[in-house]
This record gives sequence, C-alpha cells and structure tokens, in this order.
Amino acid sequence: MPYLVAAGLPTESAGRRFRAALSRPGIYRLPGAHNGQSAIQARHAGFDGLYLSGAAMTASMGLPDLGIITVDEVAFFIRQIARSAGLPLLVDGDTGYGEALNVMHMVRTFEDAGAGAVHLEDQILPKKCGHLNGKSLVPTIDMAAKVAAAKRAARDLVIVARTDAVGVDGFDAAVERARAYVEAGADAIFPEGLTSRQMFEAFAAAMPGVPLLANMTEFGKTPFFTAAEFEAMGYKMVIWPVSSLRVANKAQAELYAAIQRDGGTHNMVERMQTRAELYDVIGLHDYEALDASIVKTIVPEAMPQA
Repeated sequence: MPYLVAAGLPTESAGRRFRAALSRPGIYRLPGAHNGQSAIQARHAGFDGLYLSGAAMTASMGLPDLGIITVDEVAFFIRQIARSAGLPLLVDGDTGYGEALNVMHMVRTFEDAGAGAVHLEDQILPKKCGHLNGKSLVPTIDMAAKVAAAKRAARDLVIVARTDAVGVDGFDAAVERARAYVEAGADAIFPEGLTSRQMFEAFAAAMPGVPLLANMTEFGKTPFFTAAEFEAMGYKMVIWPVSSLRVANKAQAELYAAIQRDGGTHNMVERMQTRAELYDVIGLHDYEALDASIVKTIVPEAMPQA
C-alpha cells in the first residue's frame, strides 16, 4: 500500500511499536538500512525493525564517521526510511549533537521524523567508530545528564545509552557507567566494543533486567555471533549496522570497474536488479493504480438556468 494512503500507515507511534517489540520473547533483530530502498528490501526479507547507522549515513554521503553531520541531515534519512518501510527504527544519535538542550532538540526532531528509538554515546567529539582506538569519554555525570534530558524530551521514543568505556577505561568502568545511565532514565544499554563471548556474558550478568543491545559489525573487535547466540548471552537487540552499505558499495565498485574495462555494462546485467524488480520493490504499479483511481475526469453538472 503506498504511504500516500493514510489507511496503510501504522496507527501507533514508532516508539510504542519499538517498545512492544522489546517486550515480546526473543531477540529483536535490527539490520542496518542506509536508505529507503534498503529499508523496503529488509522488510520484504521479513524483518520488523531497522537500524540507521551514523557510519552508514556519513559514508553514503562521502564523509567519515566523526560526528560532523547535523540533526536535520539525519532526520532526512529517518523520514525516507520510516516512510518507505513503515517499521520501527533505531537511530544512531552519536553524542547528541551538543549538550543537554541539543540532545532534547535531537530527540524531538528524530521522533517527529518517525524514529522509534535513539542511542546516545559517551564519547567526546570528534567521536569515532566504537571499534577504533583513540577514543575519549565525557565524565559519567555529563553523559547521565544527556540521558536524563533525552528521556525528558521523549514522548514514546526509546532511549538507549551507549558506552564506549570498555575500550578506554575497561570493563568495570563500562558497567559502572551503564548503571549510572539506567539510573538517569535509559531504557536500554549498548555496551560497545566487547571482544569475547565471556565479556558479553559478564556484562549481561552485571545488568540483570536491563535490555541490552549487541553490535555485530564486520571488520571490528567483536567476533562473529548469530542473533541466537547473542540472545543466549542475555541480549535483547542486535544490529548489523553497515552491512547493507558494505555490500552495495562493493557491488558499485565492481560495476564501475566493469564499465571502465569493458566499455559498457553488458557483462554486469545478470548481477543487476531488473527494471521489473525495482518497480516491484518501490510499488510503482500501486502508485499508478492509486493515481488512476483519483485523477480522473469529472464532468461538471449543467448549471441551472438563471
């Protein structure tokens, strides 16, 4: 159903739908979607929630993930993904784009754009990917203030607090920070940069009753685990943040190399999404049918005689 038809839109807010997903049994699987097309494809594959990665957004814009994009730029991505797929979306909020008031502005902007959840991290700008070295952290009390501000500004939005302390100050510091963030109002915790099964299990044991998010990024410090394995370790959510972008970028690089080598795309056609497949994904024919049902000639009735 085209998003232009109100009857096809969700009746509950994305935040409420995200909370409902967290309350059900099992782990909430949230693959990364970096644009509207990938969001629809994830929905067609059977997923009922998505993740919007800051790294994927910035990379798609040709920029590094250093916290240099703006709230409004992120809101553009949120709107297209929420509109296209209609699924609850967890959004990477980086460091909140400033201090407490900026965090509140971010929360309202993201929620108005259609986000279901947001995560904030405790790094100092310029922030880095959680699996890189050289990170610095804000004082715990400052991050707790941001979490409290986010919670105060949110209507239904789920607030996830991320800590990068494991790679900076160690495991115990990460647990201490996570507990402070929960006390400040965080709905869930995202411990970034964990490096072993034992570490994931120990963190879950230290945070009983708190929903936890696991990051299954490729080419990072975390070994490969499946969603079922993370669930067994005590985690409620898992993200694959940049996977869709990595696959798309690799395919695009191979396409451009083929055009340069072969002088055309004829050797790549079998690897392409066909025109029919594209139209099916974006629902072109549904939009055409909707347009035809609305835009039709209406013959005016004869005017009464004076």
